[in-house]
Amino acid sequence: MPEVSDTAPDFTLPRDGGGDVTLSALRGAPVVLFFYPKDNTPGCTKESIGFSESAQAFADAGAQVLGISKDSVASHDKFVAKQNLSIPLLSDEHTTTCEDYGVWGEKKMYGKTFMGITRATFLIDADGKIAKIWPKVKVDGHVDEVLAAVKAL
Repeated sequence: MPEVSDTAPDFTLPRDGGGDVTLSALRGAPVVLFFYPKDNTPGCTKESIGFSESAQAFADAGAQVLGISKDSVASHDKFVAKQNLSIPLLSDEHTTTCEDYGVWGEKKMYGKTFMGITRATFLIDADGKIAKIWPKVKVDGHVDEVLAAVKAL
């Protein structure tokens, strides 16, 4: 996992609704990257709705919010439509970006071991450096905590 003050690993990923997003093209303003395990699961839905509901507050603070999971663009499109989400969701089907950010690895649930994404959030400053990391995110209160950190930049 990269550390605070490291340059954020660059990527270009497809997004819901079509097109690609390149992280380095967003320099000049803060970016919030939240990695989540799966579309339409309870925690991921709650987190995505939370960031969507606060999208204007993040924009007012000058920051862009991007969600990233291994789900396909088609899955993201359905998730966005079903939950009325307003933040871009990026598809990392090959897990390259997840691996670069150290969020792809072995997980355990109900006695089974599998590979998956650990919920984590990265705040990247206007210069492309990692300003703050939230590893192993608990959803409740997380969006407000991230917004406060953006405002403190």
